[in-house]
Amino acid sequence: MKASIIDLRYRMKNVLEALSRREEVLVMQRGKVRGRLIPEEGSGSIAAASHPFFGSRKKTKKSVEQVMQELRKTRNRAI
Repeated sequence: MKASIIDLRYRMKNVLEALSRREEVLVMQRGKVRGRLIPEEGSGSIAAASHPFFGSRKKTKKSVEQVMQELRKTRNRAI
């Protein structure tokens, strides 16, 4: 992604979203590259395979509703 100084000032959310997608962001000023933003190793969203719901139907014969209730148990305890 290429981002101008204006983008950094007014559209930082878009720049951060590009970094979370593991894209490199080139900072441009007057058509020349002035810098580069590189996503940090290990940052960004989690891989789908590491999500607890991924592949849960293969591991159990429970219904989707039962599996979702089990996944939500820790969240519902705080209520």
